[in-house]
Amino acid sequence: INVAGFFFDLVIGLIVCVYILVSKEKFSAQAKKLVYSILPVDTANHLISDTRRVHRIFGGFISGSIIDSLIIGLITFAALTVMKIPYVTMLSVIIGVTNIIPFFGPFIGAAPSLLIVLMADPSKTLYLLIYIIIVQQLDGNVIKPKTLGISTGLPSFWVLFSILVGGGFFGFAGMLLGV
Repeated sequence: INVAGFFFDLVIGLIVCVYILVSKEKFSAQAKKLVYSILPVDTANHLISDTRRVHRIFGGFISGSIIDSLIIGLITFAALTVMKIPYVTMLSVIIGVTNIIPFFGPFIGAAPSLLIVLMADPSKTLYLLIYIIIVQQLDGNVIKPKTLGISTGLPSFWVLFSILVGGGFFGFAGMLLGV
């Protein structure tokens, strides 16, 4: 019953998303009219301007995360090919796609990847584990701050700083919203 309820909610959610996306311009215009009718003109102008800036930065964050994950997937493909690890394409896709998920994604992608390699060629599992640790350190400290910095318009130092401070104060949610 829970599984059926989950799929029902998923279908309803997808339908609602389509309706919202089709009507987004209309909703935007209605929200703008509402803001201007409630607030003074100067305040409304500042709110609209800030909202546009937040939209641009969050859009940059999402596109930066996707670009970062693509880079990690390509690096993984090249490295695993050189190391002659089996199922290179599948492992690269798993690691690249799960890398989109902030902070826990690399661990989520590492688990099935290590399990697949363990079943196919147990002698290569340790090499894959070492590679994943190295590439995630490289990603978290160099690639991700650089790509998110470019896509959000923030210097990479401040991206890394905001993720660390947000995570220190508010845990996982702070990391997500740090940038």
